[in-house]
Amino acid sequence: MDELRIWAGPIAAVISIATAIYTFLTASSKRNAAELEKSTQKLIDHDRRIQEIETEMRHVPSKEDISELKLQLANLAGEVGRLAESNGGVSRAVRRIEEYLLKEKG
Repeated sequence: MDELRIWAGPIAAVISIATAIYTFLTASSKRNAAELEKSTQKLIDHDRRIQEIETEMRHVPSKEDISELKLQLANLAGEVGRLAESNGGVSRAVRRIEEYLLKEKG
C-alpha cells in the first residue's frame, strides 16, 4: 500500500499533464475548424457572386456588337444628313410656291 501511495502522486501528475496537452491540442483543432468554416462560407459567397456576374455578362454586348452598332450609327447619321438636305430643298420649293400664290392672289 505504501508503494501505491508513492506512485499515486506521479501518476496523477502524468494524467494531469496528459489532459493539459490533450486540451491544448484539441483547442487549436477547434479554432482551426471554426476558421475553416468561415473560409468555406466566404468561398460559397464568392462563388455565388461570380455566378451572378457571369449570368449578367451573358447579356452584355460583345466588342464586335459595339463595333457594328458604331457603323450603323454612322450610316444613320449620313442618312439623316441627306434627309436634312432634301428637306431643305423641299422647304425652299414650298416657300417659292407660297410666295407665288400670295403674289398672284394679292
